[in-house]
Amino acid sequence: MTRDWRTDRIGAALRGENPTVLRRLGSGFAVIGDVQFLPGYAVLLVDEPGVQRLSDLPKAKRLAFLSDMDLLGEAVERACRRLDPEFRRVNLEILGNTDPFLHAHVWPRYEWEPTEWVGKPVWLYPADRWRDERFRLGPQHEALRDAISSELDQLRSMP
Repeated sequence: MTRDWRTDRIGAALRGENPTVLRRLGSGFAVIGDVQFLPGYAVLLVDEPGVQRLSDLPKAKRLAFLSDMDLLGEAVERACRRLDPEFRRVNLEILGNTDPFLHAHVWPRYEWEPTEWVGKPVWLYPADRWRDERFRLGPQHEALRDAISSELDQLRSMP
């Protein structure tokens, strides 16, 4: 019986079995989101499965996580700006209301978003956006994955 990596995203990343991992960072894993209705959606997963809140981490690791969140946010911003001229900004969120592990969402936002949703949190998008197979992560997102990974590599190599 094979395990579904979605039931243990952090453990699967630590074992090298999470296919959404883009890069291993200092405090966790940069992963591409399961849904891509806003292309470039990414998540930073903490690398300690039992950690639920930012405040569960010692101060140094907390700061490292926030720094990695900034790094992933900038990588997504640079990649999305390069790939879509209507890229507008990135929203960064640490919520923790659904999944019981520390993670940060990196949401690119675009000029082409429907007017009724552009000024609202992504979580208010209609449920069909989250479930529609057109937006499921798949092979059609390889260029996006490569662009974000490349930006992460470039940013990490900068002094």
